[in-house]
Amino acid sequence: MSRTKEPEAKITIADVARAAGVSPMTVSRVLNDQGGASAETTQRILLAANELNYRPNPFARGLRSDRSRTIGLLVPDITNPFFPEVIRGAEDAASAAGYNLLLSNVVENSKREGELIEALLRHRVDGIIVCSARLPDAALHKALAHHRAAVLINREAPPEVAGTIVTDYETGASRAIDHLVERGRRRIAIIAGPRSSFGGKSRLVGIRKTLAVHGLKAHGIVYCDPTAAIGQTAAAQLLAETPDIDALVCYNDLNAIGAMKACRAAGISIPEQIALIGFDDIPAAELLSPALTTLRVQKREMGEEAVRLLLSRIATKNRQHGIVIVPELIVRETT
Repeated sequence: MSRTKEPEAKITIADVARAAGVSPMTVSRVLNDQGGASAETTQRILLAANELNYRPNPFARGLRSDRSRTIGLLVPDITNPFFPEVIRGAEDAASAAGYNLLLSNVVENSKREGELIEALLRHRVDGIIVCSARLPDAALHKALAHHRAAVLINREAPPEVAGTIVTDYETGASRAIDHLVERGRRRIAIIAGPRSSFGGKSRLVGIRKTLAVHGLKAHGIVYCDPTAAIGQTAAAQLLAETPDIDALVCYNDLNAIGAMKACRAAGISIPEQIALIGFDDIPAAELLSPALTTLRVQKREMGEEAVRLLLSRIATKNRQHGIVIVPELIVRETT
C-alpha cells in the first residue's frame, strides 16, 4: 500500500543561522544586503543557505520592509498588438531594477479597471501603471489616491495624482491630415475609436484643427471599439453614408486593417480611390498589401520610461510629472 509523501519541512532563517553558527539577525541582514558581517561570515551564511536550499518568502519580506518589489500594470486589451511591446519595455525596466511586474487585463471595461486598481492595492504592489485608462477622471484619481505611486500611459493627470507618459496624438493627427491634403485628398472621414479614449479625443482635436486650417471639415465620424472587426463595420457604415470620401483616418492600425477589408468588399481600391492612415505602427502594418501608412509610437520605450518614472516617484516621492512622445508619420503604400 502506497504511503502519502510527507511534505518537506520549510527551511527557515533559524535553520540557516544554526548551520552557519551565527544569529538569525545576522543571517537576515546578510540575505537582505544590509551589511554588518565580515566577508568570511557572509560567505559562510551564503554557503549554508545554498546547501539547505533556503528560499525566502517574498511576501513576508515585503511585510517587514513595507515593500513588495512588485509593480502593477493594467492594459485595456492584451490582444491588441500595441500593448505587448509596452509590456515588454516595462518588464525589461522592472527586472533591471529588481522588481516583478504583475499584469492585469482590463478587457476594455472601465468597471473592471476600477476593480483591478483596487485588487492591486490588496496585492501590496509598490506602485501602479495604468495604460490607456478608460475610467472618468474623478473615478480614476480617486482609485489611484490609495496607491503609494502611480503612472498613467496615454492619459493626463495632475502631478499629485500620477506621473504621465503621454503621446502627442494631436500633433500626430495634424501631420496625418497635412499629409493627406498634400496628396490631394479633400473628403476625409474619421474612424474615431472609443468615446472614452483620451488618445481618441486628442486625435480628434488635431484632426479638426488641421482640417479647419485647410478650409475643410470631416466628411463623417464614427466611434467604435479599437478592433479590426469593428473597424470593418465602421468603415462600411462610412462608405454607405458618405460614398464620396477619398480618405480615412483611423483610430489605430487595427481599425485601419478592418477598413481595408471593408474597402475591398466594396470594390474600392487603395490608395487610388481612398487613402488610408492608421495609428501606432504595429508589426503587421508594413506587412499588409498595400502596406499601411501610420503614425509610429515608440511603444517599448514608453513602457520602459513609465517604470523609470514610477520607481522615481516610489523612491523619492517627488512630483516629476512626465514625458511627451511625438508620433512619427510613416508613409507607406495606402496614401
